Amino acid sequence: MSTFLPVLLVWLQQYGYAALWLLIFVAAVGLPLPIRPILLAAGAFAALGIFNIVLLGIIAISAAACGDTTGYFIGRLWGSKALHWLEQPRWYKLISPQAVARSHIHFNRHGGGAIFLSHFPFSALGAVIDLLAGAELYPYRRFLIFDISGQTLGAIVPLALGYIFSTSWRAMGDVLSAFSGFVLVLLLAILLTIRLCKMLPLTSPQKPSPPFCSPPQEANDEWMAGNLRPPR
Repeated sequence: MSTFLPVLLVWLQQYGYAALWLLIFVAAVGLPLPIRPILLAAGAFAALGIFNIVLLGIIAISAAACGDTTGYFIGRLWGSKALHWLEQPRWYKLISPQAVARSHIHFNRHGGGAIFLSHFPFSALGAVIDLLAGAELYPYRRFLIFDISGQTLGAIVPLALGYIFSTSWRAMGDVLSAFSGFVLVLLLAILLTIRLCKMLPLTSPQKPSPPFCSPPQEANDEWMAGNLRPPR
């Protein structure tokens, strides 16, 4: 748990929904704040009747989407210029244009999954992926679909756990952290397995050659005697 968490929880109790929206928005733009424990605590407060759980979910999702959109357009405005600057000939020794082109193709193919996973369960990567999506000129509509999908899970899961386990919401934070670590290790293992499978040589099984069949001894004798014609 962050050392700033008690102060942030006091702000949440004092200023309510406005504080929650602002904290989530700032964290989505890139400021490292412990949003997951804050959502768990907000769910626990809702179980005590301090907040409305449905309104908390709407505020959390809208604030996260606005913050991610801000990061996306920052990356689109300045990040794309940085990538274009790296494509100039004077930087070919450091990064080749083929590498930049491959990064464009790779992100356009798999960027949706990266955007979704960076908001749930790997929320720490969210701001970086938002900037990268903007810099790669990833289509905004597709970005928004994957972003809101990930942020919806990223908001509902901790709010619901905090609401259900209101007396032990801090322990739920440790459970979510362990779950994120497990998913990360699992994904790395899957990617490593796929990589190794692609590196293995693909050898097609060879068909066994048919055994050599010698003609019968009687046929050989008759052919030697001139009674049989040699095969054409």
